[in-house]
Amino acid sequence: MLSIIFYIYTLIELTFFFILSVLALIVCFPFDKPRRIIHELSRCICMFFWYVPPTWKRRIKGLENIDKKKSYVIVINHNSMADILALYFVPLNFRWVSKREVFRIPYIGQLLTIHGDIAIDRSRGADSMRKVTEQGKMWVGRGVSIAMFPEGTRSKSGEIGRFKQGAFALAKEAGVEILPVVIHGTRDVLKKNYMVNWRNRLSISVLPPVSVEDVQNTETAELIERTRAAMCEEYEKIRK
Repeated sequence: MLSIIFYIYTLIELTFFFILSVLALIVCFPFDKPRRIIHELSRCICMFFWYVPPTWKRRIKGLENIDKKKSYVIVINHNSMADILALYFVPLNFRWVSKREVFRIPYIGQLLTIHGDIAIDRSRGADSMRKVTEQGKMWVGRGVSIAMFPEGTRSKSGEIGRFKQGAFALAKEAGVEILPVVIHGTRDVLKKNYMVNWRNRLSISVLPPVSVEDVQNTETAELIERTRAAMCEEYEKIRK
């Protein structure tokens, strides 16, 4: 019964903030090119989601590693759709790079479009990377960060999988730092029967960014390996 109430609450919340986001886009578009206001409305959706269940625990660390004046390519490990909601604890204005299928989900897809997120077709690798580079550099030019799942898809085992090159190539092209973020606890938000796990614990760890110098001067393969190794090490610490 409590899970059903939570689902109804979430639907009402999404409807309310969807309407606000549409109005904000119409009113603020001429003078808010980075869409900061819309991003803050999206953050409100996510904060309400995580803070309403009184038994859910949250631990966020490493926020001191963030310079709010900078743009980053944010790389996050991927365990569930709830990872998208969890990243809004990171106090940066960012755009998501996400597969086009997510944009077809009612409410969620429309919110992603209003937010300005980048939809890609994973079956068209070269075209998708070109789109990510072009739109990513446009947003970075407006002072916005880009958030990507370097694994490309959700981990089935719960371990951090192999990384693809896209996020790292974008960081090199855009001339920005890479900000690794490790998330644990999103995999267990819902139980197998879609009931809410009221004992869930969310942990988010923001690692020190990889400098622009290192991004530019390190071979992509080595850059990927270093970043993944640091994230895997932190993930094991969080799990223990």
